[in-house]
Amino acid sequence: MSLQKGANVPVPSAGVRVELGWRGGPGAPDVDVSALLLTAAGKVRSDDDFVFYNQPVHASGAVRHEGRRQDGSGPLETITVTLTAVEQEIGTVVVAASTDGTFGQVAGLFVRVLDAESGAETARFDPTGATTETAFVLGELYRRAGTWKFRAVGQGYASGLAGLATDFGITVDDPAPSTPTPAPVPVPVPVQQPVRQPASPPVTRPPAPQARPTPEPAHTQPVRLSKITLTKAAPSVSLTKQGATSGGMRVNLKWSAATPARGWMRKGKDAVRLEDVDLDLSCLWELRNGTMGIVHPINNQFGSFDQPPYVLLDQDDRTGGSEDGENLMINLDHTADIKRLLVFVSIYAGATNFAGLQGVATLHPPVGPPIEVRLDECTVPAPVAAIALIENVGGELIVRREAKYLVLPPGILKQQAVDLEYGWGMSWEPASKD
Repeated sequence: MSLQKGANVPVPSAGVRVELGWRGGPGAPDVDVSALLLTAAGKVRSDDDFVFYNQPVHASGAVRHEGRRQDGSGPLETITVTLTAVEQEIGTVVVAASTDGTFGQVAGLFVRVLDAESGAETARFDPTGATTETAFVLGELYRRAGTWKFRAVGQGYASGLAGLATDFGITVDDPAPSTPTPAPVPVPVPVQQPVRQPASPPVTRPPAPQARPTPEPAHTQPVRLSKITLTKAAPSVSLTKQGATSGGMRVNLKWSAATPARGWMRKGKDAVRLEDVDLDLSCLWELRNGTMGIVHPINNQFGSFDQPPYVLLDQDDRTGGSEDGENLMINLDHTADIKRLLVFVSIYAGATNFAGLQGVATLHPPVGPPIEVRLDECTVPAPVAAIALIENVGGELIVRREAKYLVLPPGILKQQAVDLEYGWGMSWEPASKD
């Protein structure tokens, strides 16, 4: 049902998918969706009631930021809401959007509410007349007499997501970023050396508390709205310059299946069953003392956080069903020992290439905004993709976007193809998981 601004419609579903879509393309601004859980007073109870890209799951589990995928007409960002699980104290779930340009530059913007089980559309709202707004309240799910309804709102903000969030009671720590001209990243000159076996990192997983530093509870610090998306035009960022020189940096991988061309409920020939997909987050590493190797789930080579290689893989998510995805933890206390780290992902099972998947890798430094690399531009039959290269250049740790899709030559293993592309020079033999 198409709604006009201010109109509402009952929502009979137990759970819904709220999708924000627009037409992408060269020069089009990026758009992000978020949700705010409000009490009857129209305010959040704490910053924990804000669900967005830096805080993707509400503590109740009822509201989730599911990330981005592509359909036939452009990008889709999704918020899922299990209405039966929303706490009684919450009366409204506001669906908002923000952009790094203005909404006057965003073509084809819409929001729609779908039944989470059947995919049937309950409501759709296409806001019009946007000019200089940088944030929008698109709609809201709200309770009335024990039932849920959806209202098309269409209220714009010129103060961006920070202004919108502040109006609803969020404490925001989002200083305007400086934009110095980034220093050129030196390209290391390959050195001829004999082929050597990788050093054998410890394969026993440390206890969970060692694997990941415990973050402070979200309510003890302001919400950070900023993030950095590495692109072809702006492919690198210095961790050192933003102060991330110690502590643990988490590298997170999540993925989702693209919508089949024949519709949400029908399985097209290029559709991917997400529950069947097994992606392996991996890392080729080289230390300054010349040792090198790989961290990946094959042969249980999960690495180590406190010992060389100072890189740890926390789990092997074989279905994409884990809320946290797969994570590499990098110990920045040992930056001086690290020469280079290449983060990549390979398809172990369930898909033939990345064209049917929408992967997002996010680096979470201990200081500064998250750094995002999207894997959504694959046009070749590539079962392995390089995500990011982290290099120690003169004592400065620099992250460079790769987003490079590798087609396997005959007889070459997936990990070996990455080695050949980046010149690690190791020996390889076939292996499998337990």
